Amino acid sequence: MSTKFPQKIHIIGSVGSGKTTLAKELSEKLNNPYYELDNVVWIRQNSGDIRRADRQKVNYLQNIILTKAWIIEGVHNEEWVAQSFSNADLIIFLNTNYYIRSYRIIKRFTLQKLGLEKSNYKPSFSIFIKMFKWNRHFEEIGKPNFYHKYGMYRDKLIVVSSKREIL
Repeated sequence: MSTKFPQKIHIIGSVGSGKTTLAKELSEKLNNPYYELDNVVWIRQNSGDIRRADRQKVNYLQNIILTKAWIIEGVHNEEWVAQSFSNADLIIFLNTNYYIRSYRIIKRFTLQKLGLEKSNYKPSFSIFIKMFKWNRHFEEIGKPNFYHKYGMYRDKLIVVSSKREIL
């Protein structure tokens, strides 16, 4: 990749779209740190995750955004992440096929339950079911909401269905 590649990148997509995989690969290629928005929302502890207060997560995200280079990935497009979209040099929308995402949810859960894939959360059946709900919600509400709220950034937005279109 050329040195002209953007240094502040926000990746958005649904559960199972490939956000984290793309963020890790770009992080390695660009030598830029990547951050998962879920880890901005949650304080990860062995005894169980604790949700950060709204002010805490906004401050945490602001501290990331103030650095010279970052890759932020997540499904979130609520107001608290607006500063990430506005400060990004590049926004990558992973518009992966709904059925591919559903397959990946099943595959991820199976691998996590078998201990073959690490997760930031306890892979419970309850979370598994929620992922399908979140996937549908993103398709029906999250995606249109993103375009409505952040369409003003179309000059720095690329929409791809696969990381192969970028790497």
